[in-house]
Order: sequence, then structure tokens, then C-alpha cells
Amino acid sequence: MANLVTIEAEARERAGKGAARATRRQGKVPAVIYGAKQAPTMISVDPKIVVREMHRGGWRSRLYEIKHGSETTRALIRDVAVHPVTDMPEHVDFQRLAPGEKMKIAVSVHFSNEGISPGIKRGGMLNVVRHTVECYVDPDNVPTQFDADLGGMEINDNLRWSNLKGTDGIRPVIQDRDFVIATVAAPTKMPEVAAEGGTPAGGTKAPAKPAAKKK
Repeated sequence: MANLVTIEAEARERAGKGAARATRRQGKVPAVIYGAKQAPTMISVDPKIVVREMHRGGWRSRLYEIKHGSETTRALIRDVAVHPVTDMPEHVDFQRLAPGEKMKIAVSVHFSNEGISPGIKRGGMLNVVRHTVECYVDPDNVPTQFDADLGGMEINDNLRWSNLKGTDGIRPVIQDRDFVIATVAAPTKMPEVAAEGGTPAGGTKAPAKPAAKKK
């Protein structure tokens, strides 16, 4: 399960666009912690930390411990607003976690053993239906990812929710069916096989060479 990632933050006294611009001029990213039936907490964080987390896979389901002043808050990153030109973070929304209160998150799916799948080795194409799965989880039981083993999949096989590993104690949002995560589809074009007598499959026999003239 997920490990806590610590983020050092500073408290902000004021909200609003003017205060946010002032925070950015100081080289920080304005952020807010909300949720758990508490008043929002205004903070600022180092932009290098935000960029680092965004470049790591699965940051939307990673559990953070935010230290701001004398307080420590557990939270998830719910949204990051970025500059349209530089892609640098301009604002971060954190969701505060309450012990025992279920929360909805999207957990990424990690696919393994694609290289030894019999169906893929015979030309089948991996079709990923869901790269993430939305689930209800307890804050103390947040998975970093689900594992999907493709090693035994043949052409036309489906890999479903029940086939994922790491789902113990996790309830998916979709409850009415064992939904598909990925399939191995048949190749769109089968390789041509030469027919008996040297005729390509679906083609015509090559014309015979003219006989040599007798001298």
C-alpha cells in the first residue's frame, strides 16, 4: 500500500487572486487544503516539489503528509493548475483525509509480462480499456497501483477487475459487473502464406518463363 510522502509547506493568511500572485512572486505555489468538514487551509509549497510529484506515476492516488506550521495534514492532490505556456504549476488543490471516511480515487493499472503473452507473441494487439480504475478506499488503505498480469493471455482473452492484483479490501465504483480492463485483440491482417506450388495466398500464379529457343 501507499507510503506517505512528506511535503513541507508554509501557511498563507490571505486568499484571493491578489494574494496568489504575491505568493508566486515569492517563488512559491499557492495551494489550499479542503475537505473532512473543516474550513479550507491556505498554504504555499515549493514548485519543485509539485513538478517532481507530477512527473511520478500515480500522483493522484499518492498519500501526502503536509507539514504547515505546527500542524500536519494527510491529503491527496486533487488538481494542479498549470501555466498554459510554461506548464509550471500555478495552484494546487489538496483534499484533506478523515480516518474511516471512504474517498473516491482513480488508481492506475500497471501491466506486466506483455512480452510472454502467447496471444501477443502470435500477433495479437493489446487493447487497454482502462488505464485507471475509480474506487472507494479508506485513507489508511490507499493502493499505489493495481497489477495486471498479461502473461497467460491468448488472442480474444479479456482481463477483468477480478483478475487484478492488489484489490483486497478495495471497492470499485462500478459494481454491477466484472468489467474489462484490457483485451488481446486478433491482428487486423494475417501474414500471407505461400500456397502449394508457389502461388501466394489470394493471388495468382506467377507466369512461367518462356522456353528457350532451340538453336
